[in-house]
Amino acid sequence: MEPQVDVDHWTTLRDVEQRVLWLSTAMIDHANRVRPNPGGLKVGGHQASSASMATIMTALWFDRLTADDRVSVKPHASPVLHAINYLLGGLDERYLSTLRSFGGLQSYPSRVKDPDTVDYSTGSVGIGATAPIWGAIAKRYAGGPGAGRQYSLVGDAELDEGACWEAILDPMVAGLGEVCWIVDLNRQSLDRVVPHVSAGRLRDMFSAAGWQVLTAKYGRLLNELFARPGGDRLRRRLDEMPNAEYQRLLRCPPGQLRERLPGDSAAVRSLLGDLDDATLTAAFRDLGGHDLRTMSETLAAIDDDRPTVIFAYTVKGYGLATEGHPQNHSSMLTEAQMRVLAEGCGMSLDAPWQRFAGDSAAGRLCAGVAGRLRRDPVTPSPSIEVPVDLGRTAAGTASTQAGLGRALLDLTRQAPQVARRVVTAAPDVASSTNLGGWINKVGVWSAGDRRDWFDDDPETILHWRERPDGQHIELGIAEVNLVGLLGELGATWSRWGEPLLPIGVLYDPFVERALEPWSFGIYAGGQSILVGTPAGVTLAAEGGAHQSIKTPSIGLEQPGCDGYEPGFVLDLEWTLLAALGRLGRTGGRSAYLRLSSRPVDQALAAVPADPAARERRRRQVVAGGYLLRRAERPPALTIAAMGALLPEALAAADRLGTLGIAADVVCVTSPGLLFQALRARDGQGHGEPWILGAAFPPERAAPLLTVLDGHPHTLAFLAGVHRMPARHLGVSGFGQSGDLPSVYRYHAIDTDSLVATALDLI
Repeated sequence: MEPQVDVDHWTTLRDVEQRVLWLSTAMIDHANRVRPNPGGLKVGGHQASSASMATIMTALWFDRLTADDRVSVKPHASPVLHAINYLLGGLDERYLSTLRSFGGLQSYPSRVKDPDTVDYSTGSVGIGATAPIWGAIAKRYAGGPGAGRQYSLVGDAELDEGACWEAILDPMVAGLGEVCWIVDLNRQSLDRVVPHVSAGRLRDMFSAAGWQVLTAKYGRLLNELFARPGGDRLRRRLDEMPNAEYQRLLRCPPGQLRERLPGDSAAVRSLLGDLDDATLTAAFRDLGGHDLRTMSETLAAIDDDRPTVIFAYTVKGYGLATEGHPQNHSSMLTEAQMRVLAEGCGMSLDAPWQRFAGDSAAGRLCAGVAGRLRRDPVTPSPSIEVPVDLGRTAAGTASTQAGLGRALLDLTRQAPQVARRVVTAAPDVASSTNLGGWINKVGVWSAGDRRDWFDDDPETILHWRERPDGQHIELGIAEVNLVGLLGELGATWSRWGEPLLPIGVLYDPFVERALEPWSFGIYAGGQSILVGTPAGVTLAAEGGAHQSIKTPSIGLEQPGCDGYEPGFVLDLEWTLLAALGRLGRTGGRSAYLRLSSRPVDQALAAVPADPAARERRRRQVVAGGYLLRRAERPPALTIAAMGALLPEALAAADRLGTLGIAADVVCVTSPGLLFQALRARDGQGHGEPWILGAAFPPERAAPLLTVLDGHPHTLAFLAGVHRMPARHLGVSGFGQSGDLPSVYRYHAIDTDSLVATALDLI
């Protein structure tokens, strides 16, 4: 017989679980049924998805979690998280009535917008689930305090998302013993019952990836029945039952359940005949994910030497009138159903937000857990002072892609205290994006030292030295993993008080593949630099499949991000330093750099020799653009060009000059910053309007021709600077393989096309 203290503990924990279920359900009910909604727009919420997680999260928070642990909560269970935080004293009562209202509790957990403790922002399927993997690596790299676990609470349908498997299969993940996923296996997705019994296949896939696999399938009541005569047949019947049949039987009254559950087994029918209706109904729902003791024991079995996945079987909508219904994903309880639930939970619909009395067993448990989970405030390190100019001027012919590697090496010499905070990452493209010299200098990060078997090979140029103090992290070929890691590396300043300067490099054509998780990382407070290189149809021989078209719009449109496409190596250095200087701090911003592999004569940049003039140029480069060439007489035309097409723009200006047409040439480095400046000039938003007057002097206003290796709409807004006639050249169709002149001519961005368009314009 168990000691009385154990019985009391589980009884108290059950009281807490019921209060969590009630509060999470009531929050959604209040948002949809009680709170005034003059516009009539759907508010929404997920009572059933929250109910399936109430037991799991109660067992985790109140029986296992420590202050060093971090948890990513599946998006639709956010009310459960807020209910727990409320019971632990971490959320004021006034917020419980604000779910999904302006300035209130967010629809999905948000690190930066919710008023209570949220470890990971979630909401986009697969991204929140994988975030703790990258958080574990970031914590190891930054030396975060404690040895806590990184939990992901994942819906079983979320495992359909490819981002999950890209992360699970990355080679470095198999060594992350602090990672634990708990899969809420309720056998339902948004629209339907999951059509196949896939748990066994999923378990095999995790196991093949090197994970420990644990299962919480049945509760104590069912396990007791399995030990009786006929119990083995009952277990086999439940194990082999299709998902849809199980969900249908959940909706059956006891008489129908007693008739349909045994199937053709007389032994099962006899076993069920000994049970009263209440026991039968409870037993059929007695899954491991709703048994507090089973969940606690399963959590205690986690291995520390490898990542763990726990499959916790649950019922979607457990304890609610809608439990198990295939369309219960967004359904709401009626007022009458809410009153029945309130009675069953010992609560009142008219006073829904009661905490436990402080002198009750549950109240004492909540107070004790709150103390155990209390965290010391994060004290950020002082902001990193990044130099604005390393003092070198590029000469000869070079590409901005090659300039990236050189700038990082220069940083190690000119500002080593800054370079030590830089961490680069790539999805198996480090050498082909010119990071080889940097990697040779700083090494590759690994949790432990690994031997470089090619260190004595005289023909090896790239030295792959893996060690704990390395500053480059190499991932497998999965861009989503790259940006997931960037988001977490870029959040260490707020998580652990250790700011890093993360730079991720990938091929620009694949930026869009990685854009959603990178954008979500920015939303969650991760500050990083994403470098897309090489870019555009300037890739030429790579063909249309690898020629990016829309990526220039990213820097123009992505919130929380400054985009740059420098045309010259020094412009790249200045914009990179400016971007580094905005990372790892309150109010910081991410950056996207679009670089090219095209060698360009650096003399075309005409960098001023005078220090004051050079600084003026730098400020303009960082602010969005500058007047690169000023015609000797008032211009009849302004050519605004960006990135790799600066040589064509300058050549076109020269040829127009021979025809007696004076043309200014503006080098655009950031369409996004220029657009912000234009809006700020018109009284909208925040920007630096002065850059418009510097790059496009009003006294030199003239018809405008824009050109870039990307979609022409990117620079079309510049026509609004002086409201002059304009034409816009760029790439708006899939490319062709070929040499550079042929490809440029095909897209009408070559010098001939610029001259012809200019003549038509003026």
